[in-house]
Amino acid sequence: MTERYVLDLQEVDETQVAVVGGKGAHLGGLSRIEGIRVPAGFCVTTDAFRRVMAQAPSLDDRLDQLSRLNPDDREAIRTLSAQIRRTIEGIAIADDLTGAITRALARLGEQAAYAVRSSATAEDLPTASFAGQQDTYLNVVGPTAILQHVSRCWASLFTERAVTYRQRNGIDHRTVHMAVVVQRMVFPHASGILFTADPVTGNRKVATVDAGFGLGEALVSGLVNPDVFTVRHGEVVAKAIAAKQRAVHALPTGGTQEVAIDSRRQEQPALTDAQVVRLVQLGRRIEAHFGRPQDIEWCLVDDGFQIVQSRPVTTLFPIPETGDQENHVYVSVGHQQMMTDPMKPLGLSMWQLTAMVPMHTAGGRLFVDVTRRLASPASRAGLLDVMGRGDPLVRDALETVLDRDDFVPSLPGAGPGGPPTGGASATIETDPAIVTELIERSQVSIAALERDIRTKTGPALFDFLLEAFEEHKRVLSDPLSMQAIMAGMEATWWLNDTLQEWLGEKNAADTLTLSAPDNVTSEMGLALLDVADVIRPHSEVVAFLQGVEDEGYLDELAKLAGGTEARDAVEAYLDRFGVRCVGEIDITRPRWRERPTTLVPVLLDNVRNFEPGAAERRFEQGRQKAQRKEQDVLSRLRALPDGDRKAGEAKRMIDRVRTFIGYREYPKYGIVSRYFVYKQALLEEAERLVQAGVLPEKEDIFYLTFQELHDVVRSHQADDRLIQQRKDAFRSYHALTPPRVLTSDGEAVTGAYRREDVPAGALIGLPVSAGTIEGRARVILDIAEADLEAGDILVTTFTDPSWSPLFVAVAGLVTEVGGLMTHGAVIAREYGLPAVVGVERATRLIRDGQRIRVHGTDGYVEILP
Repeated sequence: MTERYVLDLQEVDETQVAVVGGKGAHLGGLSRIEGIRVPAGFCVTTDAFRRVMAQAPSLDDRLDQLSRLNPDDREAIRTLSAQIRRTIEGIAIADDLTGAITRALARLGEQAAYAVRSSATAEDLPTASFAGQQDTYLNVVGPTAILQHVSRCWASLFTERAVTYRQRNGIDHRTVHMAVVVQRMVFPHASGILFTADPVTGNRKVATVDAGFGLGEALVSGLVNPDVFTVRHGEVVAKAIAAKQRAVHALPTGGTQEVAIDSRRQEQPALTDAQVVRLVQLGRRIEAHFGRPQDIEWCLVDDGFQIVQSRPVTTLFPIPETGDQENHVYVSVGHQQMMTDPMKPLGLSMWQLTAMVPMHTAGGRLFVDVTRRLASPASRAGLLDVMGRGDPLVRDALETVLDRDDFVPSLPGAGPGGPPTGGASATIETDPAIVTELIERSQVSIAALERDIRTKTGPALFDFLLEAFEEHKRVLSDPLSMQAIMAGMEATWWLNDTLQEWLGEKNAADTLTLSAPDNVTSEMGLALLDVADVIRPHSEVVAFLQGVEDEGYLDELAKLAGGTEARDAVEAYLDRFGVRCVGEIDITRPRWRERPTTLVPVLLDNVRNFEPGAAERRFEQGRQKAQRKEQDVLSRLRALPDGDRKAGEAKRMIDRVRTFIGYREYPKYGIVSRYFVYKQALLEEAERLVQAGVLPEKEDIFYLTFQELHDVVRSHQADDRLIQQRKDAFRSYHALTPPRVLTSDGEAVTGAYRREDVPAGALIGLPVSAGTIEGRARVILDIAEADLEAGDILVTTFTDPSWSPLFVAVAGLVTEVGGLMTHGAVIAREYGLPAVVGVERATRLIRDGQRIRVHGTDGYVEILP
């Protein structure tokens, strides 16, 4: 029996996390790698921990109490976790357990010094590092002291910090167990940390070494600044040597002590360059063994390195898999589609199957490989131009990569061309009938899809869908549709560039596009104001909606006075716009039609904040403002030299922009309308799989790719383990920030605005809708949490079309992601809202409720005192 309580480090490996915890499992794995030295030791297993916990029945009630506490109730967590720790430390360790530990000590040297280290089962995992959550005790001497510190390690599972971390991450306290690693103490000349990838940029080809004298505690606790070495391709390429005034050393009697370092040694490097390179070689061997970048704690003893810890670096963004060794440059699709959240596997694969260019996945996001287009001088300029107009940070990041020596090889001659950057719209007349025809074509195609899909089930449905995806792409790539979109965008660019040159006026097109016709996204915001008009007179309906939580509320409405009209108005709105939702490029996200409660807070804001007839008034005011702007611009142009020609050209471009700019939003509406049809058919198929006992629940299909789901439908067999792994991975992707540009070395290249024309302390972004507005910032990350007052400024990460109902209620807009022609920018201009997009970390730097000033013409935000 006793062997279950103690295992030698040599007996365990990384598959045994449940037995010896994350740290113990990693150390066991490390000790098996050829050429890697790990201090000798043993693990007190989780069986021992469970046995001790079972000896105190009162712990059960306390764990129940703990799980019910709010993670923000720090006082209650502090009190209760301290009681639990005291109880655990007070439990007498049973004789057979004591015997097993002391026998293991006798084998290694009873009076030697040891490090006693906690090793939890939810620590150093690929998805959550829990680094520093539990305790380590150094230089512990003698069996009595070691047993006492083993108890302390068990208790450290319930430090206030560890408890709060688990509660915030939704981890049940009872599912985490504590093992303890007892290792021979090493007394190093120097120690520190090695990252086998650059922890800041993510570059996998760069390793960084932090080093200091004595024990590593001095670095970890922040007592001293380390020497920092950067290594690339086997050589030290940069180093910063710190003045190391203090170190932590072990005392002969046990414990540790801070000591001052002799002034002559303070400026000396803790490692030579040759030692640093040798250490990184060891790190690469460890990384190869574990299959991912590692964060490694090391000690230098007599010119030899010993490894005391290795854990995965969990904050790095994964790299798309290519299967080759070439250099690649990837651009984020999410930043262009206004959706930087992770997508589920079905969502990723459906977007890939219906997209116009090949896309790669990494970290639950989509990327386009632009290496060949950057490599060819023929397509490079066009690509940079299009990217720069969309998001200057992407362009700057791409130029940063191009500036590097030989990362992107230069191809001779013409490469595959980028999207049209000019001339594509020359063949298209300024004729509103073109837009009408394009919208009709789309509607006819979607009606045919709805009709033809009804009879398809099983494998036949998947064959049908693969054909439907081809039609989907044909509609998207319709040359006339592309020309109409480009015509609107190019006319906008022409007006902004030319009117700035001729009249010295910035972003004139922003006012000229107010209330442009045929914009399905801005109509969606105005139409919800009309629904509010139907509801507003019926106080019973308004009161009922304030308490709505159930998705079936529309059926309940009919029982109230005025409820039938209210229900019909909401239903009519959902018939037209219910295919939309936040993050709509991910087919797995619940649509408004599936979750109509999402709209209730916005609807109630509209009831409260607006007068009847607001939609029509808003649209008409915008139209008149645009008209007045047009007259003003044309009369000023006529007064210039060669004025009639200039005014004539400007008038042609104004007509062109008003004809085509609204259509810019329609193709996306067409895509999500088709998506809703695909989704309903796939969910019916999922329902049949549930009925047949193949899947436990319908939503499990979201964690399979389209092809995998096709296979499940054919074979009637599903891999439950795969689905669970995908769910865990999807959860972990939320913690990752997707980069705008990513290289095959894993480097996240952020890009910068490089502007001098903004006040100190202002947050820089891209000006997309002119005007200046001051007001209260509302930082809203979820549309369902919206609670807006007139004059508020919306601050959020990104907005896709589903956010436009909020735009009618706010006075300005700030987003972290976006470009000149992305949805938020287009709708902000339509509604005349000053807007700045692409403001890095806006939702973290601006606090909810702060007063801010948005400079929509110049592209920056000031936080006001």
